[in-house]
Amino acid sequence: MIYTVTFNPSLDYVVDLPELRPGEINRTAAEAIYPGGKGINVSLVLKQLGLPSCMLGFIAGFTGREIERLSKTYGAATNFIQLPDGLSRINVKIRAGRETALNGSGPAITPAALQELFRQLATLHQDDLLVLAGSIPSGMPTDIYEQILKQLAPQKIKIVVDATGQLLRQVLPYHPFLIKPNQDELGELFGVSITTETDVIKYARQLQEEGAVNVLISLGAQGALLIGADKKVYRQAAPHGRLVNSVGAGDSTVAGFIAGYLHDGNLAAALKLGVCTGSASAFHDWLASKADIEAALQSLEGGF
Repeated sequence: MIYTVTFNPSLDYVVDLPELRPGEINRTAAEAIYPGGKGINVSLVLKQLGLPSCMLGFIAGFTGREIERLSKTYGAATNFIQLPDGLSRINVKIRAGRETALNGSGPAITPAALQELFRQLATLHQDDLLVLAGSIPSGMPTDIYEQILKQLAPQKIKIVVDATGQLLRQVLPYHPFLIKPNQDELGELFGVSITTETDVIKYARQLQEEGAVNVLISLGAQGALLIGADKKVYRQAAPHGRLVNSVGAGDSTVAGFIAGYLHDGNLAAALKLGVCTGSASAFHDWLASKADIEAALQSLEGGF
């Protein structure tokens, strides 16, 4: 089974406006509400790719119940931990020529709730795959991802970590199966500006030397580059299309790579499916559907 953990899920309220006029009443032209959070996105896209998964994490209040209801409506299994106080956050995305975001802070995660998550994770076994994705709420231990990988090390679970900064750096000694910084995040990890493919490869290999098994670097419209567990460099161009929405594209890339890898272990094919899945989400208002992903694959010669 695949499990995804989202520490701070959200309800994403997405509104479209002809223009945003600060200080005035603005009326929407269109609006939608989605369950949000990086791990949730990964699970929902995995469902489109035909793979079941279970969402873990924390919810609170009526917004948390709606996150759970919507997630189930879109076909995902959930085992969220209900917090005693507070509300799961609402993130407002205003699209009016360019996107403006107003993100909530989310509820406090109690020590008891955190221990419950560790009890859930203790039941995983070697055939499972775990995805840890996104930032953590304020008040959480800053080494929480490291704590999780340390606890699970004896279980030899494949763990995917999609995070930035120290959250990512701290887990490398525990050999995560996959990490996925983008080019800018890769540069931030080393305090440098990365502008060439040579530099991308150089610093991605350093992350692998520090412990990551597979290092996938997202290059935006240029596709992605993978330093595989076999030490080879794989490159994949992105299909052509118009950027509509970048939210969830990276999560979709993770989902596509996982689905491709679990299909037959072929790293090149996994990278191709990951890039096409991420692009398919970027070309649409929300996360890619199965049909969107198939269209992106077909736009590259040979399909999947």
